[in-house]
Amino acid sequence: QVQLVESGGGLAQPGGSLRLSCAASRFTLDFYNIGWFRQAPGKEREGVSCISISDGRTYYADSVKGRFTISRDNAKNTVYLQMNSLKPDDTAVYYCAATIRMSGSNWYQAWRYDYWGQGTQVTVSS
Repeated sequence: QVQLVESGGGLAQPGGSLRLSCAASRFTLDFYNIGWFRQAPGKEREGVSCISISDGRTYYADSVKGRFTISRDNAKNTVYLQMNSLKPDDTAVYYCAATIRMSGSNWYQAWRYDYWGQGTQVTVSS
């Protein structure tokens, strides 16, 4: 059974940093585009970032551009989301997801992703 497991969430102060990890088991991330999504209470799930398998290109939502960085370590079968300059609006459950079907114009569409992790809570508060 394919599994994605997120970790690294927690409580951070405004302006602080967290690094989320997305580890895969029973499949190799090398063959998948990996996205990070988040969902705050009462809001729809939104795409945060994505890293492409074909050329390593990265994509970001406007709300996190310049603050978040996505990266992958194929040797560890893990994708990371480094989150800096955190804001209270970043508070949400963060999910990683995997898909073969993605392009630069639709990476943020959650329905394209086939496998999902269970999520990790990120809370930004003083």
